[in-house]
Amino acid sequence: MASPATCRLRCKARLGKEAPVNSKSATKAALSVQIRWMIRRDMAEVLQIERSSFEYHWTEADFLHCLRQRNCIGMVAEYGNRVVGFMIYELFKNRLHILNFAVAPDYRHCGIGNQMVAKLANKLSQQRREFITLDVRETNLQAQIFFRGQGFQATRVLRDHYQDTSEDAYVMQFALHGNENQQRFEASNRIADYEEA
Repeated sequence: MASPATCRLRCKARLGKEAPVNSKSATKAALSVQIRWMIRRDMAEVLQIERSSFEYHWTEADFLHCLRQRNCIGMVAEYGNRVVGFMIYELFKNRLHILNFAVAPDYRHCGIGNQMVAKLANKLSQQRREFITLDVRETNLQAQIFFRGQGFQATRVLRDHYQDTSEDAYVMQFALHGNENQQRFEASNRIADYEEA
């Protein structure tokens, strides 16, 4: 039987809170980062980003347990020899599933998240994996907006999904060939009516 930590890791995507857009962050220039495999010495910086991004953050043991699984991959975004973002995802037969994704607060709104999603999208292929999925807390509006801007669409709601709260989650999906063939999520939600200013 799987431990609670295993279930928690396998069931949830944890998406970093975006900093509010203000005049300072709105003027940040896009940064080009190197995205590479996560290695053990990255863990201190990854944990710092994790703690600054989530109220219910993963521990080092959670990361190590997840990354020891054969189908889990960790990657970091590096800028100037500093880890400024990370993502953990699982490999499935026909999809990639994002478990954890965050950018350091000082580097948000600089295009780093966009580059990380693009890296994942480049791993999709017609012959094998055609989708990227993730679960987003219903209260994490910034993550919903970010991923919607990357071409993800909400496909369903997972009721009482999280063990730490009774919060629901939206399952969001990106399809290699667009989202025209996926089941549309028609329920009313906060991102359905969002229009960029």
